[in-house]
Amino acid sequence: MESPCILVCSIDDKTGYCFGCGRTREEIGAWTQYSSQERRDIMTALPARLETMERKPRRETRRTRMARGNIS
Repeated sequence: MESPCILVCSIDDKTGYCFGCGRTREEIGAWTQYSSQERRDIMTALPARLETMERKPRRETRRTRMARGNIS
């Protein structure tokens, strides 16, 4: 199952979004119950959500390594 989780699990009190993936607590909890289309729709909104947050993850994430082509 596709998931935006990057194992940086901490919720921003200001926005209610996870610092790592941008989902809300409710979306994280219900992720496995969503249809594939619902998950894709949420994932489409995540980059814009992450841009609204002031703090970014401090460490390199698996997603960043994958984007560079260095999967380890």
